[in-house]
Amino acid sequence: MSDLIDELDARILDLIQEDASLSVADLAERVGLSPSPCWRRIKRLEDLGVIKKRVTVLDADKLGLGFEVYVSVKLSLPSRTNLEAFEACLANWPEVVACATVTGHEDYMLRVMTSDMHAYDDFLRDKLLASDLVSGVESRIVMRTVRSTTAVPIRLTLQPDAKDPPKLVAREGGR
Repeated sequence: MSDLIDELDARILDLIQEDASLSVADLAERVGLSPSPCWRRIKRLEDLGVIKKRVTVLDADKLGLGFEVYVSVKLSLPSRTNLEAFEACLANWPEVVACATVTGHEDYMLRVMTSDMHAYDDFLRDKLLASDLVSGVESRIVMRTVRSTTAVPIRLTLQPDAKDPPKLVAREGGR
């Protein structure tokens, strides 16, 4: 990735991850560019797919959705067909805010948000366990979130690798 972005790109990405509502003029000022070159960099990062979308982060507790559970899911038979069928079910389960296939005994790790224990129990019984695809579930209720971020640690792409020196590419668009 370091051959796609340089230090200025990384600073722009850090800033918009922290606050996507910043104007191009504000971003440009903070990174030491004029607005046009800054806008071109942002556009290039969007075109490359580095910037996928811009979102607003909501407070789940204030919206009454503060009950969070990490759920390990084991499929009855982890075949390609069953994996695809289970993943299709997720589209109809708004409680599942993140899902990853994982290594080990389980096949999936879900992050589930509901209003309370009763709503989670309904989700578990009526959706997750109602599926013939699932043979086992293990729930871990979140007691307190210690750290949570949506930010990608962009600086790690600029750190020298043990094998390769950093490949920072000079970009046009200074002041």
